[in-house]
Amino acid sequence: MNQVTSIENKNDDILLSIQNLKTHFEVTKGGFLNRERQTIKAVDDVSLEIKRGETLGVVGESGCGKSTTGRSILKLEASTGGSIKFRGTELTTLKGKSLRKMRKEIQMIFQDPYSSLNPRLNVEEIIGDPMLAHGLADKKTKREKVKQLLVKVGLSPEFIDRFPHEFSGGQRQRLGIARALAVEPEFIVCDEPISALDVSIQAQIINLLEDLQKEFGLTYLFIAHDLAVVRHISDKIAVMYLGKIVELADSDKLYDTPLHPYTKALLSAVPFPDPVVEKERAKTRTILTGDVPSPANPPLGCNFCTRCPERARAMSEKGIDCSKVEPEYKQAEGGHWVACHLA
Repeated sequence: MNQVTSIENKNDDILLSIQNLKTHFEVTKGGFLNRERQTIKAVDDVSLEIKRGETLGVVGESGCGKSTTGRSILKLEASTGGSIKFRGTELTTLKGKSLRKMRKEIQMIFQDPYSSLNPRLNVEEIIGDPMLAHGLADKKTKREKVKQLLVKVGLSPEFIDRFPHEFSGGQRQRLGIARALAVEPEFIVCDEPISALDVSIQAQIINLLEDLQKEFGLTYLFIAHDLAVVRHISDKIAVMYLGKIVELADSDKLYDTPLHPYTKALLSAVPFPDPVVEKERAKTRTILTGDVPSPANPPLGCNFCTRCPERARAMSEKGIDCSKVEPEYKQAEGGHWVACHLA
């Protein structure tokens, strides 16, 4: 069953609309004489909408398809099926000059600040060359514009001739942010931009992203593991599991009234700063057992059925075998979407 054919929303403020997106990878396993081809369903029927100026957070375990979704939007990974519309323009079919023009509007901040910067280029080239490529500066004005961007991201303009190896991890991530801003985009995919940084630096980068969003009117797709961070920065949150969106809601609503068993398990694992409260919460904490199934061979029914603590209740109350019947991704109440037989 398709996750959803169309999310009903005729709001003109929709900047990015993803419908039934699939990104599958063909892999070969086995020896020379017994080779076998498998399909890895990294993103499997995902539908999302993001309004102008808002931040959509995407959370889930490693390997659930968060980063692949972001990379598919930028066409860094070729999607297998579905639709990606940016300001009404279908991105999946764009090629050549049209794609290059659209990429100016959609940028990405990568997870690893060490491998995402070319070690052979200095700061002026890393940030300034995209300006030249898109006609936003010439050789005379490039240097001054790069200095202005460095100030915007909290770095000294005196760093303009330095190379990446001369910076700390937090400073490198600021360079990555400046590079994304260099071409004046409207939409930025933030692919776990703080996960490789020290805890003391993470809050600074989050605050910087929020300040830049207000100043430049940016829209974010924010991918992360840290649920506390996602709640702080996001207007809406989508929870992914094994290539699918299992729950989507406003940030406060998702945290206050989670509907999917997987979301409940994730939230129960978030530590609470009060030791007395944390001790009481630990008594009711949901501990998931087993491993995440392979995306090459997902369960026939609900993707979460092999680890779901409420699977027996679905059978007793609804008479539904979650291992055989895939739940419909539907709207439980205003703006709160969930894929669970018990919701």
